[in-house]
Amino acid sequence: MSPPAEPSGAVSKTLPGPPFLRHYPAHHLIAWQPLGMLDDDMLDQIAEWLVNIEKASVPFKRFVDLSRLTAVAVRTRHLFEFSRRRAEEFAGMEPVRAGLFCDDWVGFGIALLYESLMKNTPIKAQAFRDRAGAAEWLGVPAEILTLKDQPAAPITTSTRE
Repeated sequence: MSPPAEPSGAVSKTLPGPPFLRHYPAHHLIAWQPLGMLDDDMLDQIAEWLVNIEKASVPFKRFVDLSRLTAVAVRTRHLFEFSRRRAEEFAGMEPVRAGLFCDDWVGFGIALLYESLMKNTPIKAQAFRDRAGAAEWLGVPAEILTLKDQPAAPITTSTRE
């Protein structure tokens, strides 16, 4: 008989790259919860990270929680360019789902714009105003998308304190 799972235990791992990234290996999910201002630089950072991780691993589902943004200062043109680059860089790979969540109208509007820009690409983006809908669409337990577990540290070869 195996020991019971600890409800408050970590089910995610932190990842190198932009802050607030989590990997849920049991669910083939990467979650990103940016804090602060969503601007062109933040979009470029996540695009660079995605390109690098996509070269190193199999496709995974993505969840982007925009609910902790304090401001949005993304130029519309930059969002269009970001979407075009993502579709081009991802071309030829197995399709992947990307759920974007925000209960705020501005963040949700950005998510809807991205969803529409990714139509007819291998990145199947869907905007949500509720986590339960996003969880169902991504095929993961709803409690995962609260992003409230304490992530385990990534495995490193360094022994620095």
